[in-house]
Amino acid sequence: MAGKFELYQDKAGEFRFRLKAGNGEIILASEGYKQKASAENGIASVKSNAPLDERYERKTNSAGKPMFNLKASNGQVIGTSEFYSSASARETGIASVKSNAPGARVDDQTS
Repeated sequence: MAGKFELYQDKAGEFRFRLKAGNGEIILASEGYKQKASAENGIASVKSNAPLDERYERKTNSAGKPMFNLKASNGQVIGTSEFYSSASARETGIASVKSNAPGARVDDQTS
């Protein structure tokens, strides 16, 4: 099963999206957007930037857990990962975004 983007509205009324792998695991999540069109543009940006390794910012949180951000060409963060148990698990997550995002369908849950 291929990955998909879920476009949804949070409790505060903001639009968000998350990229799920074929197994249903969330592999990337967005910030909140005021407008649905902005969230849709964010999805398009993830699709175009996901294959490019230089767009991934590999980080570690204060507790030592690896994670990553996917950035657009202008440096803005367009998606954030979960926290991983190891750097190698983070690399597996990045590989999953690279393979799932470009062709992922959008499941619009806002209608």
